[in-house]
Amino acid sequence: MKTFKENDIVIYTDNNGNRFDTFVIFDTNTKTGLTHINHYNLRVSTNALELHPSALTGTPMPMSDMLSFNLFNKLKEKYTKIDQKKKKISTSLVLYREVNSPELLHKAS
Repeated sequence: MKTFKENDIVIYTDNNGNRFDTFVIFDTNTKTGLTHINHYNLRVSTNALELHPSALTGTPMPMSDMLSFNLFNKLKEKYTKIDQKKKKISTSLVLYREVNSPELLHKAS
């Protein structure tokens, strides 16, 4: 399986054949095979990605200046918070379902 690491500059090709220059926010998840990219905060198959030619020459884009570096860090922090919030909500739902399951309610009466 092809993998991409954090900060890699990639070209994302969507289902309509449109190509977008973007960058990897988090590395490729080896369990799911999906890579988290900046373009619409998507998690996409590595088949839809290719390494950007400028990344091969040693001049990758978003880290070439301080503004880009700061932008990347703010985006990464934002997506980390979003992911943590989703995990917290899903954990809460599981706990709610377990506490309010019919079996437990029946045993309590």
